[in-house]
Amino acid sequence: MAKQAGVITLNGKVGRLSFYKTKDGYLAREKGGVSKSRIMNDARFARTRENLKEFADNASSAKLFRDALRPVIAKIGDSRLALRITQVMMKVLKSDLVNNRGERMVRAGDWNLLKDLELNAASSLGSTLFLEITYADSPTSWDASIPAFIPQDFVAVPKGATHLRIIATGIGLDFETTGRTVQTMSSDLLPVIDPILPISLSVAKAPLSGTHRAFALSVEFVQMVNGSEYSINNGAHNAAKIIGVEQV
Repeated sequence: MAKQAGVITLNGKVGRLSFYKTKDGYLAREKGGVSKSRIMNDARFARTRENLKEFADNASSAKLFRDALRPVIAKIGDSRLALRITQVMMKVLKSDLVNNRGERMVRAGDWNLLKDLELNAASSLGSTLFLEITYADSPTSWDASIPAFIPQDFVAVPKGATHLRIIATGIGLDFETTGRTVQTMSSDLLPVIDPILPISLSVAKAPLSGTHRAFALSVEFVQMVNGSEYSINNGAHNAAKIIGVEQV
């Protein structure tokens, strides 16, 4: 470890040298590690190359999933959601029983591992809607049926919210072409002080192209002021969950 001397002190990198400040003064060290060329060609780094290839497939698959779910995710206040989706996708990739290590892919893994994924860790769907929701999965549609309820008795309504809406979302993914499709069915904007009649939400499957599908139910809270909608605490109380999944 080199120690800087003289009146000129540096912070940052110059070539292969990194300069930084510590309690012992300004120090410098040379960049270490293994070169990229060696990692990509040396037989001793075969496992590393395998891991890198699988990490790349996992990253691109997780991004495709997030992009397709953007209409839901955009209203969820969970800053760690991207990390949690990446972690679940890695479990899906590692469940691939067809391809060898280094060749495993999310598209060949157990897609059912995504089921029950909460999209807001701080506000789960079950701790927000205290309702007996029934789901029906047919070859042509995915449906959610919500019984009549009184919001103040059966919903964890956050302070400041005047209305809520419940949304069913379906996405279709094609991991080979990176194609994605989305279908959304929403309830009306519902006042939190009024009794709510039964709600039926149906997502048609035909428009959802690709080889993998996922279906989510979400609840969004808003405050209405002079006819305009305002989110509550940047979506921190909105809840969403992957209820169903399907491989075509």
